[in-house]
Amino acid sequence: MNPNIAKTLIMTLLIGTTALAGCLEGSDEADAGELEKLVVAFSLKDDYTNVDENPQRFADYLGETLNMDVSLYSIDSEGAALQALRFGNADIAFMDGGAAWVGWQQYGLDAIAADQKSDGRTYYSAHAVVHKDSEMAAAHLDDDPTTDPFSLLAGKTSCHTGWLKSAGMLLPMGFLIGNGYANVIGDANDVESLRSTITNFFNEDASIPDSGTPYYSYSGAVKCLTEGVGDVAFVKDSTVASYCGNEDASTNEAWCLPESDYILLPTYGNAPSHPVMYNPATSDSATMTLVQEALVAMKDSTEGASILESVLNTPAISATTAAEHLASYGNLIEDVPGISAYYDTKFTINDSIEPTISNIRIAFEMKDDYENPAENPQVLADFIAEQTGVSVTLYPVTSEGAIIEALRFGNADIAFMDGGAAWVGWKEYGLAAMAADLKSDGRTHYDAHAVVLNGSEIANAYLDNDSSTDPFAMMEGKTSCHTGWLKSAGMLLPMGHLISQGYAPVVGPQDDIESLRNTITSYFNENASIPDSGTPYYSYSGAVKCLTEGVGDVAFAKDSTVASYCGNDNTSDNADWCLPESEYILLPSYGTAPSHPVMYNPATLDVQTRTAILNALLAMNSEMYVEDYSMQGQTYTGCYSMVSHQVDSTSPQAACGDQILGNVLNTPGLVEVNSQEHLGSYSGLISAIPGISSYFDSKYEITE
Repeated sequence: MNPNIAKTLIMTLLIGTTALAGCLEGSDEADAGELEKLVVAFSLKDDYTNVDENPQRFADYLGETLNMDVSLYSIDSEGAALQALRFGNADIAFMDGGAAWVGWQQYGLDAIAADQKSDGRTYYSAHAVVHKDSEMAAAHLDDDPTTDPFSLLAGKTSCHTGWLKSAGMLLPMGFLIGNGYANVIGDANDVESLRSTITNFFNEDASIPDSGTPYYSYSGAVKCLTEGVGDVAFVKDSTVASYCGNEDASTNEAWCLPESDYILLPTYGNAPSHPVMYNPATSDSATMTLVQEALVAMKDSTEGASILESVLNTPAISATTAAEHLASYGNLIEDVPGISAYYDTKFTINDSIEPTISNIRIAFEMKDDYENPAENPQVLADFIAEQTGVSVTLYPVTSEGAIIEALRFGNADIAFMDGGAAWVGWKEYGLAAMAADLKSDGRTHYDAHAVVLNGSEIANAYLDNDSSTDPFAMMEGKTSCHTGWLKSAGMLLPMGHLISQGYAPVVGPQDDIESLRNTITSYFNENASIPDSGTPYYSYSGAVKCLTEGVGDVAFAKDSTVASYCGNDNTSDNADWCLPESEYILLPSYGTAPSHPVMYNPATLDVQTRTAILNALLAMNSEMYVEDYSMQGQTYTGCYSMVSHQVDSTSPQAACGDQILGNVLNTPGLVEVNSQEHLGSYSGLISAIPGISSYFDSKYEITE
């Protein structure tokens, strides 16, 4: 809009399609020459200093073009325009994207046209901008579909244009939430949850500037990125070029880098221009067509073009529909927590909108009979049902592959999966992680390490503080001790590291898992220990035993292996083959193996439902079964809530949150995660293993 009226101008073209009172057929008082009325609602000023900006020009132009009685109707807000269309007092309106989306989704409004931007489009594209030397830029430019630049945004510092701005916040966060990169933290019906969602997915330093501060607006977001305050800026497609890409470099902003130093990641959605909305329930389609044609034709006349420029601040108007114009925008912002309620408040709409939560189905491997009823996953289903207020059923599966298929085809909503299956689901079928179970030490992973003996040349290369002596390079030609064939910490992670970092070239076809065996024996030697189950050097303890007894020079295990077998305070509890714990040196970890994540399919599970599920899962952490627990002078036995500080003495012990975690899920707790932070390190390594995807597809019996 014109800068002088942009904040106040809300155009609504109001078409009354019924005849005037007294114009019914046969009425003696009918005036056959009376024109059909067209009412244009406008946020009117008391006085227009510049007469060219007066919207009466627009009303007069339409009246003459359409041969209708066109008048102006004063309104004071977008909400008033929505209500006028909703209740049949108006039939069409120029509205901003947010108001139009609410009208389309909640009240069945549609569009006939939209104003154009200066470049002739009826939208602008939203983009994430990163530095050209960042890992996100590399992932975007490497033509490798397994390296996802948006996943790599997890944990980075984000630069937004401001609170609830379209391209700077709503569109990117809707994309990240809707596609399973980020989980909603908090109440899915409260827009304030978006703030905690942002800081949880990115980090606490996320830039969400207020108006007037240095990093506010489009230019501020790119400045935030440029000055190293953030790692990614969310802006529109023209932002970088307009501030940093001028042919005359002196007109660029002082903080700009060369334009080529900025990389725009692929667009994830469009922000619409102002559409002309109408109510199909109260407006005549033939009349709407006439109005549409008149609006589109304005650019072709001298007066029409002048009104477009001075009153409507657009070069032209294009024909469109709500689906064409708002779908991209709506598909993203509908996943922003509380956005509908926020817009209702913003537009002063008083309807309460009840969330829609479907029956929740949990894919779970079931036994025919549970001797201990506390281990029956039905208690988990019942807990989630109580927390969410909807029915929860168990979808029986017999394998990890069946779990992937159940989520992939929408037969189940969530599932607990192992790391390998979760990785396949994430990378090949678009599944996402919302939570993960904790290990006994409170972590959601364990670190993978190479273990060598103190005094070996590999250990010396690590401990000498000389960056030119690389302990991993010195492994070449040595004898390796693995925990078994295709074990995570014992083979997949170390070999993924050695292959991806260029130490060990793949020997054999890239799509054949058997090439891994040849790669191992080629980089190490023919005596590499790849034991079968039941043999002396199988498993974590077997790999360290292989190293200890001099069979191998390096063992691949997890971070706790040496300590658990050889580091007990009471040395009699150590394995009989152990050396003193100080004789083992763990090289720096090169990756992590994830705990069991809770996976879902973003394409089939809506944000509202999955947020409710996540909150229900995390609620188990807040319940603890107590016996003879003293509180406020009384003794209680039952399920103690750390939130309400009440004890439920009537429900069965097995129904308490901590009991379900221990008995059904075999974990001390669950935490919220996203796919990148939970699976990213693991993925970065095992993706380098030759034939790993085909192997997992075969292992899990996944069919295309």
